[in-house]
Amino acid sequence: MEVVNKNSVLSFIESYKLHHILFWACYHFVWWTVYTGSPSEVLESFEATHSVIKYLGYVIYQAIGIYFCLYVLMPKYLIRGKYFKFFTYVIFVVVAMAILICSNYFLAASFSDSSAYVLFNIDPATPVTIFKNNALPSCISAMTLGMSIKLAKNWVASQKRQQLLEKEKLETELKFLKSQFNPHFLFNTINSIFVLINKNPEMASESLVKFSNLLRYQLYECNSTYIPLKNELAYIESFIELENLRQNDNFDLELNLPKLVEDTPIIAPFILIPFIENAFKHLSEDAEQKKWISLHVSVENGQLYFELSNSANFEILHHMPEGISYSGLGLKNVKRRLYLVYKDAHSVIIKKSKDIYTVKLQLTLAKEVMAPLKKISI
Repeated sequence: MEVVNKNSVLSFIESYKLHHILFWACYHFVWWTVYTGSPSEVLESFEATHSVIKYLGYVIYQAIGIYFCLYVLMPKYLIRGKYFKFFTYVIFVVVAMAILICSNYFLAASFSDSSAYVLFNIDPATPVTIFKNNALPSCISAMTLGMSIKLAKNWVASQKRQQLLEKEKLETELKFLKSQFNPHFLFNTINSIFVLINKNPEMASESLVKFSNLLRYQLYECNSTYIPLKNELAYIESFIELENLRQNDNFDLELNLPKLVEDTPIIAPFILIPFIENAFKHLSEDAEQKKWISLHVSVENGQLYFELSNSANFEILHHMPEGISYSGLGLKNVKRRLYLVYKDAHSVIIKKSKDIYTVKLQLTLAKEVMAPLKKISI
């Protein structure tokens, strides 16, 4: 019950901005303490009615003036770039606050048997000194403080909005790149099966079975930003088996993948497969040239080392069925995704010679255990 009552009080204070009143009351108490040099003297002054009224004049008039500037003048003029009008009105408000505070000295004196000149040590010959030495400096200080807090809050809120927009932009771009990659993978695999249909129908049928398993993994098991590395490696192995079905005897494959335990590191899905797709794409179409692919993947101290080499002959064009061509979209996408997801936590080196294409990639892997599977924000 006590907790509920406490929450209700805090909610009431927040709803009606009563903490603002407390803030300005404390601010003027501190100001008065600095002026007199003794907090106990200030507390003793509150025993007199005229001192309380004088004090409330500072709190109320300045609070009204400051919030008028913050919630009326700033949105109407400052935010719209009308700086001259804004600062002109602010000066006018500060002077008006100071004048009202000076008049409050005389109002406070009416609750006492003495005059304002006696109570507050004002020289009757130069009453303007209370304006110059007390009211105006206090109003300028309070207005500066109020506007500084407001502008700082606006800046922090703007930064948070900017960070949120950047985060949403990155997530949107990553989703877009991933959605581009999926059709690219479908295109390449269907094209491989298309080639097999006339050459070896039985092998084409076997390829379709493997292809359906890959699609199941892609559609239902890779919807998170990160997935277990062992699942991704299993996907790569199946993909290579699918591609290997359409190769002839003039092809050598060297595959070395690590055996990972259940508590595996995690990796962004489909971050490695485009390089492997690219390797099969670059295999020479020259029947007399020996074709080979060598893939080595290892994990050490939280680092993934990926090295892929393949034979290639870039002087010979790939002769694909009419209407089908490679655009290199997958490789461009994966480079962009590497930058967005891993940024400074990765390095990639691609070397291309006349007959060898090599990719060396190093990633810093996350160490979270994927049980249950969690989505990691970027």
